Amino acid sequence: MAEIFVLAEHRRGELRDITFEMLTKGKELAEKTNGELTAVLLGKNVKEHAEKLSTRAKRVLVVEDDKLENFNSEAYQKVMMHLIKERKPLLTMIGHTSFGMDLAPSLAASLNTPLATDCIDLAFENGTLTVTRQMYGGKVNVKATLKPAETYIVTVRQAAFPAEETALNGEIVEMPSPLSEEIAEKRFIEYVLPPPGGVDITAAEVLVGIGRGIKDESNIPLVEELAKALGGVLACSRPIVDKGWLPNDRQVGTSGKTVKPKLYIALGISGAFQHVLGMKNSDLIIAVNKDPKAPIFNVADYGIVEDLFKVVPQLKDKILELKG
Repeated sequence: MAEIFVLAEHRRGELRDITFEMLTKGKELAEKTNGELTAVLLGKNVKEHAEKLSTRAKRVLVVEDDKLENFNSEAYQKVMMHLIKERKPLLTMIGHTSFGMDLAPSLAASLNTPLATDCIDLAFENGTLTVTRQMYGGKVNVKATLKPAETYIVTVRQAAFPAEETALNGEIVEMPSPLSEEIAEKRFIEYVLPPPGGVDITAAEVLVGIGRGIKDESNIPLVEELAKALGGVLACSRPIVDKGWLPNDRQVGTSGKTVKPKLYIALGISGAFQHVLGMKNSDLIIAVNKDPKAPIFNVADYGIVEDLFKVVPQLKDKILELKG
């Protein structure tokens, strides 16, 4: 029976959301191909992760080794090559993250197998893998069919699929590590946190995004106060970065970051498709815009047609009042 591999991504003791998103799509593909979903977990002292994954996959293959304590693409490549050659999965899914972009190309080249990167959808048609990718800055979705092969490798864009919970009781299988020697080509030295003041908007549960409607850089502190009242982080659309009002690590969209917070408030953002593609999978979207025809309202769960400078102060005061 064919297997669908999902390579679990974890960092500093936490499984990353992209893992659960891939497992959701992997389960669907396994059902449609009469296959089985297998999560692959590499690391050191990762029993807790394996138990979490076993609720979402038929099987969890665990390879523990001191050399896998931190991500190292050379070590991961050697282990994944061994597992893929041994088990011959129909498909291996890897997150399109810095982790996956470092690993997937060299892994595919070493196995001489087809690779598709940054996929937003996947399907098997007549036994052949078909992927959907975006081109021209997200203006066009392209459906491409890979050449027939025994096994495929893909990287999956973050937030392309929901992270649905399941109550499976998958088996945990401990696999021997094929790593017999130290990895000389590449070493993990340290994990570097963002600089003081740096923010990872992809990890925030609440984001307040600003667009052209903010009008002037001097108005940004007003919105920052709202974000702080909500326990959130300030984000923006591309024009704000282009003007130099916020750093590019705050940009949401196809040329910025894909986010999936529990709450996304869009203030003065028209809703160009490049921005929407980066935030449309947020759990709850609230939009404030003076233009009732602004495209942002097409993806918003709640919309307010009003001047943001009237809404933001009242909203902030009300939140602070409710917080006591």
